[in-house]
Amino acid sequence: MTQVPTPDFDALLAEVAEIIVSALNLEMTPAEIAPDAPLFGEGLGLDSIDILEVALVVSKRYGFQLKADNEDNVKIFTSLRTLATHIVAQRTK
Repeated sequence: MTQVPTPDFDALLAEVAEIIVSALNLEMTPAEIAPDAPLFGEGLGLDSIDILEVALVVSKRYGFQLKADNEDNVKIFTSLRTLATHIVAQRTK
């Protein structure tokens, strides 16, 4: 399912990028995170510990649990866009 860009979704992308930068103390601006760039490996270079930190902040901010043992985590954390799309589908606040 492809997420159609909307002003609200673009704002969420920016908000989630800010969460990633601030939760991990990255030396970059949220705007430098391309929506479709990989979060792991060659993209942003996050590892599993980084993802856990981001998942904790996202869970608190949006009111749903991202579990470490969720088999969909690889798909959810593929990119900023996939994470934001998951938040739209799951958020309670």
